[in-house]
Amino acid sequence: MDVAEITTLVQNALPSCEIQVQVDGSHCMVVAVGDVFEGLPTIKRQQLINKALFQMVMDGTIHALHPKAFTPAEWAARQG
Repeated sequence: MDVAEITTLVQNALPSCEIQVQVDGSHCMVVAVGDVFEGLPTIKRQQLINKALFQMVMDGTIHALHPKAFTPAEWAARQG
């Protein structure tokens, strides 16, 4: 599983977002930060990321996907 490929897929789906990807075997964590998530509940945010990687999950390339999505303000607050 290629970090660059995953990053590109998510970036294409969410072009205004900053994307970070971590891969451990077939497990993948994606962090997306962007204004597009403003006002959306957590599940809707995750669905936007999941949709971008749907085919990789369905074909088994990604066994476990851990999507995390934040607005820029939420991300800044988390960074301290």
